[in-house]
Amino acid sequence: MSGLGQLREQREAAAVQRRRQQELLRRDRFFNARLRTIGIDKDALDVQVKERKLQEAIEKARDEKFANDMKRNDRLMCLLEDQQKNEIKDMNKALREFQKNQTPETRREFDLNDPEALKKDRPARVSDTDPRCTISSMQKFAGEDLNYKQRMKFQKEQLREWSLQQQKDWKNALADQKLADDLYDKYRIKMDQKIMEEQRKEEESMRAVCTATKDFNRIQAAELAYKKELDKSQTLRENMDEITSLIRGDFLSENPDQALSPQGDRVLVDRWKGMSQEQLMAIRHCQKEQVLEKLRTKEQERRRDAEWDRQRVQAARAQLLLEREQQRQRREQRRDLDFMNSELSQEQRAKNIYLKEEEYSNIPTAQYYAQFNTSTR
Repeated sequence: MSGLGQLREQREAAAVQRRRQQELLRRDRFFNARLRTIGIDKDALDVQVKERKLQEAIEKARDEKFANDMKRNDRLMCLLEDQQKNEIKDMNKALREFQKNQTPETRREFDLNDPEALKKDRPARVSDTDPRCTISSMQKFAGEDLNYKQRMKFQKEQLREWSLQQQKDWKNALADQKLADDLYDKYRIKMDQKIMEEQRKEEESMRAVCTATKDFNRIQAAELAYKKELDKSQTLRENMDEITSLIRGDFLSENPDQALSPQGDRVLVDRWKGMSQEQLMAIRHCQKEQVLEKLRTKEQERRRDAEWDRQRVQAARAQLLLEREQQRQRREQRRDLDFMNSELSQEQRAKNIYLKEEEYSNIPTAQYYAQFNTSTR
């Protein structure tokens, strides 16, 4: 019998120890305010980080596209300039080749420098209609030939044809120059319109992104406030339920006499209520510490929210300043590009006018000498 009683007491002692341990764990859960506090929403922060990275990738792709367009336009302008330089170089080369390959016998003034001229010469004048009797022959003067009227008429008609041909050539040259200038102006206007369209699209996309960001931040702030309100009401309701459960439960309302064991030699822990004044004061002190800790936690949350709001406002202000700086840089780039295009246009026009004037100043004189020599022979 003594062995059975000892075994029963060991089992009861083990049960008491187990219940005591469970009660300690339960009290730790009840009075630990940190476990009942909900932390930050990590999923929402991850979503914000992903959206921010996606927005940066979109902006980077748009900037790369704009840079590639600018590079392509620069390469196109360089190719056009190289093509024009090569055409002028080929024309000058062809002219030099023609002058180099021309023999003395094929030149127009060869009859003035012919070394066999005296051997080939005939008497000064054979008849009045001798084609060799030119003005420089001193054999026939003005008014002494028989075909004076026809000759003067023919010369006037020839001068008129030369003048009309020169006017026609000059008009054609002006028309060609005007057409080239119009084509260049249209091309420059088209490029400017394309750049303005790209800038407009970029500004619209930036405004759309800013609007979407503001709407998302506003919705997120509203959801955060709503969630805080729900958490606060849920916490208050849980606290009230816990207080009501503690007040109305057996833990607080049972009779202290029921905590005595039937044998009368020990106290039942699950029914025992009586506590000393020092234990009650310790519990109240712990509760006060928990209340102060909770107040400090709320103050820290409030400061963290205020810091978050301040950082968000600073980020929005920095984004606005960055947009203004980008707009200013684009305006400066546009102004520099217009100035460079204007200088290139003026140089091109001056160069074309110089080439045309040089061409027109050389060609009519050669034609005049050729036709005059032909008419006087």
